[in-house]
Amino acid sequence: MDTLPVSRMRVITIANQKGGVGKTTTAINLATALAAIGKRTLLIDLDPQGNASTGLGVERDDRAVSSYDVLVESASITEAAMPTAVPDLSIIPSTLDLLGVEMEISGSASRAYRLRDALHFHAEATPLFDFVLVDCPPSLNLLTVNAMAAADAILVPLQCEFFALEGLSQLLETVEQVRDTLNPALSLHGIVLTMYDGRNNLASQVVRDVRSFMGDHVYETIIPRNVRISEAPSFGKPAILYDVKCSGSQAYIRLASEVIQRERQLAAA
Repeated sequence: MDTLPVSRMRVITIANQKGGVGKTTTAINLATALAAIGKRTLLIDLDPQGNASTGLGVERDDRAVSSYDVLVESASITEAAMPTAVPDLSIIPSTLDLLGVEMEISGSASRAYRLRDALHFHAEATPLFDFVLVDCPPSLNLLTVNAMAAADAILVPLQCEFFALEGLSQLLETVEQVRDTLNPALSLHGIVLTMYDGRNNLASQVVRDVRSFMGDHVYETIIPRNVRISEAPSFGKPAILYDVKCSGSQAYIRLASEVIQRERQLAAA
């Protein structure tokens, strides 16, 4: 199938089919860090659990328009996006309605392109954002396929644990399938190692193995295990707002700088 490029803004999908790898934490804090350096950023919550929305302080009663409405074509990106407490950061929140969206759109020929088409229309009409980050559910379902079909690149959070490479291989196979069938322009932006505990010899071995296997695709920045990162969502704040000086917040600020640097290299290529 043909693919429509999203112009004037970069769409990065944050995906891993495994749960508990720091995917939503990465989405929230990377989006916040990008906004903090002046990049107009939109975070799209495509996970029915809605943790990215909660983590940015959006109450469930305030989610009148959501990513569900975008996928069923009852709302545009502009109509669904709402401001957050972070300047230059907006979010399209999630609701439990997403649990049924796969059945609702499964008969449509455009079912895999709903998010891509909405973003393309937004980019052509009123491009309000420099970056769009998409937080996916921990599964390889139609929601994740929509996110990949809409993306310029995939960012993969990878927990420093024993089965990390096994899960990564499955995800990379899915990325290849999406590239072959839905989105030929899709690339791997990078792999960020998360939940690193330097006291754990296994974690250090995982870092070495992943870097050996994936080379330059792995970001230099490693996200440590950090209590302040874990506490922040219960206050409806990104860790960077909750405690900017903690090691986790500083790591996400460095990761944002790496993302920008890779973007510059791609633009210059």
